[in-house]
This record gives sequence, structure tokens and C-alpha cells, in this order.
Amino acid sequence: MKYAWIARNKMQWPIGLACEVLGVSASGYFQHQRKKVLEQPKKVVQPENLSNEVLLAHIKSIHAEVKQEYGWPRITKELHARGFKVGKERVRKLMQLHGIKAKGKRKFVVTTDSNHRFEVADNLVSREFHVEQPNQVWTGDITYLPTDEGWVFLAVVIDLFNRQIVGWSMKPKMESNLVVDALKMAWFRRNPSCGLIFHSDRGTQYCSEDFQRVISAFNMRSSMSRKGDCWDNAPTESLWGKLKVARIDGKRFATRREMMDEVIDWISFYNYKRLHSTLGYVSPMEFEKRWYATQKKVA
Repeated sequence: MKYAWIARNKMQWPIGLACEVLGVSASGYFQHQRKKVLEQPKKVVQPENLSNEVLLAHIKSIHAEVKQEYGWPRITKELHARGFKVGKERVRKLMQLHGIKAKGKRKFVVTTDSNHRFEVADNLVSREFHVEQPNQVWTGDITYLPTDEGWVFLAVVIDLFNRQIVGWSMKPKMESNLVVDALKMAWFRRNPSCGLIFHSDRGTQYCSEDFQRVISAFNMRSSMSRKGDCWDNAPTESLWGKLKVARIDGKRFATRREMMDEVIDWISFYNYKRLHSTLGYVSPMEFEKRWYATQKKVA
């Protein structure tokens, strides 16, 4: 090929002259060379070539980048993703030696008010949290976050397929429009097919006529946990622990705006970067991207 000949003989012939003689453009040659570089496999840093001091620097960098949210398993996976093939025991011992660890986990706290006059839907999920395709089963829940100005109430919608947060809403009051707005955001962003199951607890907001009217308008099926059983909606309950441990606990927020900015920043990190153990230690967005790529190959 002409480009290959030019590359082999570039020390003997000026690239511009060689391109002119062979009837190809210089810009085409350079574009071809850039493509070859991009197609080369990433260089892997072998463990024996990586000193503890250098490895520790990378560990500290990742730990700071994720705001102390990762323990040694996720730190190891992140190092692998960046080309550092180091053993998990080496990472664990090095982190333990230098006191580097993830922030502590939280227990589930039941906050649902299920004493109301509204009709309650059947539990269509029954703790079957593994879903084969996007936009088949969504879950939702509400939590409250403290600021000096008062509470910020946060509602989210999660796609169980890849645990992505597909909709959210934050307001100073816990009313039905809080969960309605979160569901509307998810619906307009994802445009799911008819028959999607939306699973939640049996709290007033989800059982309200306003919310159920939207569920019906979007051709979704309502599903609800059993009374007082937070494990029936475990993936969404677990999300609150991740958020609060990572960004909320031990910090003071003067205004609701500060809290909302912190939450939105964490949602972006969670969707695009946070390694999820249920997904084989990739982020929700990366998991979905790979799934669609596989479907395209099959098609």
C-alpha cells in the first residue's frame, strides 16, 4: 500500500514529495497514521514494573476522584480498566496499610407512610431484580436530605436492567407531584413500550390518584412492595445508602440549592462512572452500551 511505503521510507524521502509522486494527499497519509496508532492495543503496566509507591499514588488518585466511595474491590477493577494489571490482594494490603477505605455502609430505614385510603397494587416483581432488557421494569422511591433551609425530598426512577437512574425530581415538600415529575422525566427520556412495570412502595405519593393517573396514561403497570418490607424494593433502597455515604453524611449544606447540586453531580457520576458489582463492575451506561452493541451484532 502507498501509505505503508511512505511510512517505511520517510527517513529517505520527504513525506510531502513522496505523497505527490505516489498521487496521494499528505492529509490522507497523516490520517492513516493516526488511525493505526488508535488501533494499537493499550500498553499494560505489569505488576513487577510497578513499584508500591507508584501504585499507591494511583490508588490515592482514584480514591479522591470517587470521593472515597470505593473500597479495594472497586479500586482494583478501576486500576485494571486503566491498564494496571495488579492483584487484588496487593491492592487490599496496600490500602489497609495506609488506612485507605470506603466510607461505611448504612442500614435501610423505613420511611413509608402506608396508612391511607388509596388502593394498593399487587407485587408484580416479587424480588426478581434481574431484568433481561432495558425499559422492562422500573423502580422508584423517595428519600429526604437535610439542609439548613429545611428538607430536600428526592424521588428517583431506576431501570432494573442496568440500575441506571433514568428520572429524578427534588422538591422542598413530599407531595404527589414529586414522584409524578420523576416518572415524567424518565418517560420522556426513555420512551418505553407499553406494559412496562413500575415498582414502588405503597406510600401515599405512589398510591395517589395523581400518580396512578400518569401510570395509566403512560400504559404502565403498577407494582408495589408488601407493607413494611423494604427488601421488596432493595435496589432502590440500596441506592440511598450509596448516595448518603458518598456525598451527604458528615457534611453541612447551607441551602437546598447546594444539596441539589451535590445530588445531581452524584447522579451523573453514578450513571456514567461508578462501577456496579451487579453489572460485573462496569457503570450502568457502559453496561447498556455493551448490551446494545451485542444486539446489533446479533441482528
